This record gives sequence, C-alpha cells and structure tokens, in this order.
Amino acid sequence: MKRTLSSVVLATSALLLGGAAVLPGGATSAPHGTNILVMGTDGRDTISAAEKRKYHAGGIACDCTDTLMVVHVSARRDRVSVVALPRDSYADIPAYRDEATGAKRPSHPSKINGAYAEGGPRLTVATVESMTGLNIHHFLQLDFRRFIDAVNDVGGVEVCTPRRLKDRATKLDLKPGAHRLAGGPALQYVRSRHVDRAADLGRIQRQQRFLVQALRGLRAKGLLTDPAATARLMRVLLGSGQVDQGFGARDLVELAAALNKVPARNTEFAAVPVAGFNETRPDVGSTLAWDRAKADAMFGKLREDRPLLRAGAHPKPYDPPRLMRSVTVRGSAYACR
Repeated sequence: MKRTLSSVVLATSALLLGGAAVLPGGATSAPHGTNILVMGTDGRDTISAAEKRKYHAGGIACDCTDTLMVVHVSARRDRVSVVALPRDSYADIPAYRDEATGAKRPSHPSKINGAYAEGGPRLTVATVESMTGLNIHHFLQLDFRRFIDAVNDVGGVEVCTPRRLKDRATKLDLKPGAHRLAGGPALQYVRSRHVDRAADLGRIQRQQRFLVQALRGLRAKGLLTDPAATARLMRVLLGSGQVDQGFGARDLVELAAALNKVPARNTEFAAVPVAGFNETRPDVGSTLAWDRAKADAMFGKLREDRPLLRAGAHPKPYDPPRLMRSVTVRGSAYACR
C-alpha cells in the first residue's frame, strides 16, 4: 500500500504537541518513554502544477522517504530527543510479505529510504526498529500540501541564518539574518540539500532549526494551550483522511498541555553518527555507514529513557555540519537570538 507523502518537519512539531498514528498494539505511553517515527516521501502530487513551478518542487519522485526522524518523548514528558536518520543510510530490510501479492521477500540490503517504496510505513517502521533496537510506538506521515497549509495556518515560521543559503535545485536564496517564511518558501527551506557540501546532513540541520523555531512560534502565540487552535492545526496536518493517522483528540490535547512545559534546554537534536561511506554496490548504490558503536550508545540511551546530553553540557553545532563529527545539541542552540 503506497501513499504519496513528503516533508515532515512541521509534523514533528505536531508530534511534540501530541499527534501520533498508533501502530497495532501500540500504546499512548510507555514506561521507558514513547518513540515516534516521523516519515515523509518525495511524492509531490498533492500540490498543484503552479505550486510545483513556483516553489521548484517538480522532478521525478521515487516514492521513498526523504525524511526520517525518531522522536523520543520521555516517560515523564519532561524531555524530547529528536534523532534524524539520513536517507542514504545503508540498511538491511527485514523479511516481509508483500501485501499486494502475498509473496514473501527475504531480508536484503538497501538504502533506508527504500523501505517505504517497498512496503510503505509498516516496513519502514520494521526497518528502523531492526537498525536501532527501539520499539516504535507511533508513526506520522505528511505531504507537501499539509506542510504548506500548516505553516500558513500558524502565520509562518521565522528562520535565521548567519550565512547566505542558496540552493540551485529549490532556488532557495536567503541572505544572512532573520526571515519569516510562509508555507511555500518554508517548503523550499526544509527541502534544500544543495546549499553546501554537507548535502543531506545540512538539510537535516536546517529541518531541525526550523522545528525549533516552529515550536517557539507556537508557544509564543499560545497555540500549545489552546485546544481549539490545536485541533484546527491537527485537522490541517491530517488532511482529508486519505492517510490514516489514528489521532485521538483527547490524547493530543493532553500531551500538548504537558509538553508545553518542556523548555528548549530539555529538547535534544541529533543525527545518527556516521563513520563514512560504504563501498558502492551495484544493487544498492552509494550508502552511508553508521558508526555502530556511537549509534548503539545513542539508541541505548533512548531505550533506557536517558538524555543524550549530560547535565550542563551545551555543545555548539557545526554549520555546515561535518560528515563524521556528529554533534548533539539542545534546542536552544538552534533558536533565533
């Protein structure tokens, strides 16, 4: 079962408000925290041809996940950790049964973003669970349409950059300083991966910066504690109901109220540590190799519901990020000054 889905950064804001699509047997809370997988594909048929031209969102889609983030909400709901999984990460896709044909396919190598093209969100969840050792309790999907509409619904999101950001593919062109982006330009911002040589790692960092600012704006406008405003935003994010998200309104509002109290210093943002590139394979292509020791330590902390950063630590991010120098930062490090 394939669906056309895409950028998910504002959806992650929604998750930090409490939205989640419940997996079979999933629960709304867990003794060691709740893990939510945010995913989006490169599908783009939910926006008009005019919008594709205006925001340079055309091209041929592979129905793969362009964005994958694990959002861990602590059991006490006093800490949030967000770990991005680069789309070109090497993965062993678990064995599965094709829902359309009933045929079994054995485990096989792929890029992590290919799991969605093969088996949709369920296979993506299974792949991430096998790679991280985490139990994924919920997942969320979002497309271009809902992203644009949600950003517009909250009056845009302010982003800041100390340097010029120019992307030849999305045509993003931001001068140093602060910019309030409406839905379409915000889509260009979170999709851009040709700004510098950091490629997808640079895009991940910009997505996380955008997320911090989106949450900051929602708090400033009191939208986290306004049930009517929260419900309206959720309706925009969830769309027409063609994508089953399984939101429970009561759970959403309760979690929104709880997470409104989480300060930026108790939010953590990271990308899974990378050791470099694997040897190119004809059946897979060029892939990123995780630094297994560091990645296992990171996901081990999440499994045990422990913070990624020690108390009092305030590391600064590299800008642009470096391939083999992964830095976990607090949300305050990504906030506009």
